[in-house]
Amino acid sequence: MDLEHTAIQRLQYAAEISAQYYNAPLIVTYSGGKDSEVLLELARRAEIDFEVQHNHTTADAPETVRHVRKTFRRLELDGIPCTINYPFYRGQRVSMWTLIPVKLIPPTRLVRYCCDVLKEQGGRNRCIVTGVRWAESSSRAKKRFFIDRGKKDDTGNWIGFADNDESRREFEACPIKGKTTLNPLIDWPDSTIWDFARSERLCLNPLYSCGHDRVGCIGCPMAGDKRYSEFRVWPQYERLYRKAFDRLAGTRKAMGKTNEGLWSTGDGIFRWWMEDKNLDGQIQIAGWKS
Repeated sequence: MDLEHTAIQRLQYAAEISAQYYNAPLIVTYSGGKDSEVLLELARRAEIDFEVQHNHTTADAPETVRHVRKTFRRLELDGIPCTINYPFYRGQRVSMWTLIPVKLIPPTRLVRYCCDVLKEQGGRNRCIVTGVRWAESSSRAKKRFFIDRGKKDDTGNWIGFADNDESRREFEACPIKGKTTLNPLIDWPDSTIWDFARSERLCLNPLYSCGHDRVGCIGCPMAGDKRYSEFRVWPQYERLYRKAFDRLAGTRKAMGKTNEGLWSTGDGIFRWWMEDKNLDGQIQIAGWKS
């Protein structure tokens, strides 16, 4: 398979970068999804020195959390170092639910601070590989750049990429975080991922066999209407979001922030966040002031 051979070569190259410039093993990021499962198997076949890290988002399904722990136990028995990174913000341990009131706004398709805090903190000053692919989004850029420094924020500073970013490249370097990122599976279509996983009998997250086509954070705005079905399966997560939005409304009121219309209550914020068909949705936040 050409894609498999190319991906292995990319992994080997990433391992060389990690050894030469960081004097440390390559980090293989592992989310518990099918893409990172394929990436992990290819890293084994590449016969490189690597370790595995998982970023505990606090919003993953219980099945995913158990699957990650089970996989890490198996890897550690094979002598592969594994680390679970827990999220911190401003020096404090956080979760999705404690982060929302601090940020004073729910995570949305346009404001994805959750990815930066909950998913991007691991691998600082290291060389890492991810399972990010263009096929995950129809709007991902198709031009392949070997090296890309990332992108600039509104102040002109270089920043890294979140997993859901629409402009992920095959190879990325982020000088601010001192992190170098390679995406060996960037050009793999969904069909190839599934064919490889099934033909090699990879141990996949059990949620796939339950009909789920994604195993990311429950309630992720990028999932759109699928969040309704997610909350039917995991109603405790809806309760956690609602409680977080109650605290968000209370915090904004105590700080004298603008709380117009639906934003005056946690329930109203939840309805707006879920893009109730009677509302405008998450295109803009009218009257919002940070």
